[in-house]
Amino acid sequence: MAFISVISQEENENKGSVEFQVFSFTNQIKRLTSHLKLHKKDYLSQRGLRKTLGKRQRLLTYLSKKNPVRYKELIDQLDIKELKTR
Repeated sequence: MAFISVISQEENENKGSVEFQVFSFTNQIKRLTSHLKLHKKDYLSQRGLRKTLGKRQRLLTYLSKKNPVRYKELIDQLDIKELKTR
């Protein structure tokens, strides 16, 4: 949880960074997932969840190619599953 407070303080001036975007998408995914547990037939929210997952996945792929060390740190701190290599 220390990572979250560090991101909140550091990213006030840099909200466009890949790490901040992945962090905000992860929060959005958690909110949508908990919403869908109650409202199983909310298909628009399901679509939004799939779109958000895709955006986060693309950002993580970009980060893994650009800077593998930052990628590893980020997925460890946010507890995200690692990308499958093809």
